[in-house]
Amino acid sequence: MRILFVTDIHGSSYFAKKALEAFEKEEANFIALLGDELYHGPRNPLPREYNPAEVAELLNKYADRIIAVKGNCDSEVDQMMFNFPIMSSHSTILYNERRLFLTHGHIYNENKMPVLNPGDVLIYGHTHINKTEKKEGIFIINLASIALPKNDNPNCYAVLDNDVFRIKDVNGGIIKEIHF
Repeated sequence: MRILFVTDIHGSSYFAKKALEAFEKEEANFIALLGDELYHGPRNPLPREYNPAEVAELLNKYADRIIAVKGNCDSEVDQMMFNFPIMSSHSTILYNERRLFLTHGHIYNENKMPVLNPGDVLIYGHTHINKTEKKEGIFIINLASIALPKNDNPNCYAVLDNDVFRIKDVNGGIIKEIHF
């Protein structure tokens, strides 16, 4: 099973299209959205081609293949735009005998860890800054943001396939590879 991970689209139809192009190109089975799909938030600039309604329309075409969690900028009004649930603070995927804990990062993160076992993976966004580390046997991965990365991080997404987690720029170039 191949999973594409995207976080912090923030209403950018340009980067939502890039994410869906990557989904098709990577031949992924599912898309994991790690929050902040529609709204850019008061601290962020407007992202490129800001159009939350179009983002919802684009993502709804893939509703049967999306696993999503709530970001700090997501609200119940946003949920009304989607044909898939986005209001959970976290989700879990069992993948090759390990647990993938998906969250946005404003509740659970490397400083406030959920209960996980060695070999499990915490995957989140929120800070818009890419970070990977292994702490007490747990893999911790922050994807930055596809639309509004900070600190010179590239616009990126990630793909998990056969226990290899690849963080890629929006053109598909590999930024980092983590082997589980």
